[in-house]
Amino acid sequence: MKESMSVAVMNGIGKMELVVRPVPVPANGEVLVKIDYVGICGSDIHYYENGCIGNYIVKPPFVLGHEAAGEVVALGNGVTNLKIGDRVALEPGRTCGRCRYCREGQYNLCQDVVFFATPPVDGVFQEYATHPAELCFRLPENVSNLEGALIEPLAVGFHAANQGGAHAGQKAVVFGSGCIGLVCMMALKAEGISEVIVVDVIQKRLEKALELGATAVINSSTENLVERINELTGGEGIDLSIETAGMEVTTRQAIEIARKGATIVLVGYSKRGELTLPVSLFIDKELTFKSVFRYRHIYPMAIEAVANGRVNLKDLATHVFDLDNIQEAMDRSVSDKADIVKAVVRIKA
Repeated sequence: MKESMSVAVMNGIGKMELVVRPVPVPANGEVLVKIDYVGICGSDIHYYENGCIGNYIVKPPFVLGHEAAGEVVALGNGVTNLKIGDRVALEPGRTCGRCRYCREGQYNLCQDVVFFATPPVDGVFQEYATHPAELCFRLPENVSNLEGALIEPLAVGFHAANQGGAHAGQKAVVFGSGCIGLVCMMALKAEGISEVIVVDVIQKRLEKALELGATAVINSSTENLVERINELTGGEGIDLSIETAGMEVTTRQAIEIARKGATIVLVGYSKRGELTLPVSLFIDKELTFKSVFRYRHIYPMAIEAVANGRVNLKDLATHVFDLDNIQEAMDRSVSDKADIVKAVVRIKA
């Protein structure tokens, strides 16, 4: 076992550096995981560009990255559910287990959660990490470690679908075809919705949506969205919309294209934190707004969906960077958002 490891730290806005730190030792109930892949999330990019998200402020040196998978290489005392050599996906949030939300099963709302790469908690852009064994989920033989790292964003997609009550027979729209929009689309299809339309203004991302199973796509910068939805639904409107772009215009559009009694699920964060919406139309249609904060009880079903071929994560990652090239990985994720749908960092221990 190595005694030291490479760690990518954020030393300031737009500044990454590789440093050497000791390999951590697993405590009781924890395992040590040799990290193989870590996805670059939109939150990582936001911290990298701005140094904060709301009240969460980065104090360098800080380690980004929370979408991880790897191999168990050491066990802490009391671990019985895993063994050395198991490949696992890491659910990144450690909750208190005692508060009302945890006791009622809504642990994603726990106010005392410790979550990878959410200041002041370091993430996992590094060769090794310790984590509670109960939050490390074994991957089947036919699910790769790269796919395992992408279980985390897929969990967001399934939680969004569940919040919206997705079921067969509905017509759904996903606004935004970045990574989260695409996993929402795939989750909706996995849960039985055969007709899922994806809306964006970036044509390359819409082409990726079609590749991954979208029924139809709409480039709202060149097409009249309402007219196109009416064509695709025979004038009925949409049963379920999932908004991942975090834009006022798309949220207003979701209200406009909804049939009466429909549901709209908000996933994307508005940069301003506030939206002005046509509330009268919302009330007249008796619509339901739901929202998503991370996920709960999703990892097992997400892994099963990938293993059974109902979700294609292999083709979601468009770019893979080595940890040695972490500066390029972050810079390109910022500057090349049209081409990079999902970037993943490959860790070489």
